[in-house]
Amino acid sequence: MKAIQISHNQELNIIETEKPATLKAGEVLLKLEYVGFCGSDLNTFMGRNTMALNPVIPGHEIGAVIEAVGDEVPAELKVGMVVTCNPYTNCNKCASCRNGRVNACQHNETLGVQRNGAMKEYIVLPWEKIIPAGTLDAKTSALIEPMSVGFHAVSRAQVTDVDTVMVIGCGMVGMGAIVRAVTRGATVIAADLDDEKLALAKQMGAAYAINTKTEDVHQHLSEITGGFGPDVIIEAVGNPFTYQMAVNEVAFTGRVACIGYAKSDVTFQTKLFVQKELDIRGSRNATPQDFRGVIRYLERGTCPVDSLITKVIKPEEALDTMKWWSENPGKVFRILVKF
Repeated sequence: MKAIQISHNQELNIIETEKPATLKAGEVLLKLEYVGFCGSDLNTFMGRNTMALNPVIPGHEIGAVIEAVGDEVPAELKVGMVVTCNPYTNCNKCASCRNGRVNACQHNETLGVQRNGAMKEYIVLPWEKIIPAGTLDAKTSALIEPMSVGFHAVSRAQVTDVDTVMVIGCGMVGMGAIVRAVTRGATVIAADLDDEKLALAKQMGAAYAINTKTEDVHQHLSEITGGFGPDVIIEAVGNPFTYQMAVNEVAFTGRVACIGYAKSDVTFQTKLFVQKELDIRGSRNATPQDFRGVIRYLERGTCPVDSLITKVIKPEEALDTMKWWSENPGKVFRILVKF
């Protein structure tokens, strides 16, 4: 079967691997229909993702159909069902797992990063990682995982309807955070460098949009919040500048939820941590509840799904597409590979 393989030196190849022939008890064979390229895949391609295997088959944003099930798989997982998957592992032994927060497992191996992923025609996974996609089609299902990461950050920040929430970074993960904060009744401020992304963020429910490149962010936030600053800031970029912005601009006693990985050290005025009595929280991956929340949201049919998909490509177009993406990083929401 056909698979996409990425090396860290901007190499991408179509390789042939064996289609799984047999299933063990508890396993499910998926036929991949759509698999999303994410920012971590671009970083792997550019040689900036030190956590990824080299080379690696990428892919953990999945829209698939169940092809076959092994023994001891629950009856509700049926052949022909559209599904996505939870792409993270958990050891059940580390502190995170012992505390019930398996999404932050110390020894997690994400599909397409620390282990080969789903950018291929078929994959076998344990039934526990299979998530039925309800009434969604396979194409829409490939958007569930990245949006769920944004949903999780909103939960980590304990957003309520009395909060003003600023989301820095309006990619797919940031869009998920915007949607979740809006559905919780918060007033949402979207911040990004790209006006097209900001326009879509407002379509997704953001009340305000700030271009951090062309506007005075502090002044605009002061006007919106009456001088207080946002109650919550969610950092969904992974840049020293945006990390500093989050700490500087959040309100006194506010919460900062950090999703993005900065590629270099970040310098802070740590006095702000104390003076503002801030809650600064990491947010990693997503929980089954976050996946269910995204599925329920997408099933409403109000999400502009087509606007979130920048390109749908064939596997043979992946190398040229990754080169294009590396030259135009701000213009991409999601690129889906159709198998």
